[in-house]
Amino acid sequence: MTDFPGPTPMHGDTVELTVGAFWATITGKITSRGVLVDGRGFVELVLPDGDPQQRRVLERAGTYQYRLYDGGVLLYSSPYLQVRETRRESDGALVVVGSP
Repeated sequence: MTDFPGPTPMHGDTVELTVGAFWATITGKITSRGVLVDGRGFVELVLPDGDPQQRRVLERAGTYQYRLYDGGVLLYSSPYLQVRETRRESDGALVVVGSP
């Protein structure tokens, strides 16, 4: 398991997402990567195109935590992260940007 996602993307097939008292298991092509913006570290979690409600839930909650798995093996378990940005990619994927 990795301590913090670096610039090399981690790819998984399942993510357990916790947003306040709400939690969900999302499956599909999932990517997690660390990015630097103006010297500050952020985590980008890229989720497959899914329920449009996901974005609204994340924006309203303000914080989230996730566990990324590949083939049942835990790759990364995040601390609680503050939502800094949510956006949709051209392919419909939801990108959630967070920081501790």
